[in-house]
Amino acid sequence: MSEPVRLQGNLVYVKNDDVNRALKKFKNKVEDSGKLKDLQKKEFYEKPTTARRKAKAAGKQRYKKKLERDQLPPKLY
Repeated sequence: MSEPVRLQGNLVYVKNDDVNRALKKFKNKVEDSGKLKDLQKKEFYEKPTTARRKAKAAGKQRYKKKLERDQLPPKLY
């Protein structure tokens, strides 16, 4: 007898011939695992200086957004 096949990775079973639901679950699993973002990041080489610059700019944006959120609303009278 052969050994049972062990499947690895994101696995979704199709129940009641509902392929659309299974596809939606699969997309959610791929999104949650972060594999797609990792693949997109590795698609092209990015110089370390460019990566640092992007990270710094993203941090500045987050900080600016946080300051805007923490400010009191303007008086409307």
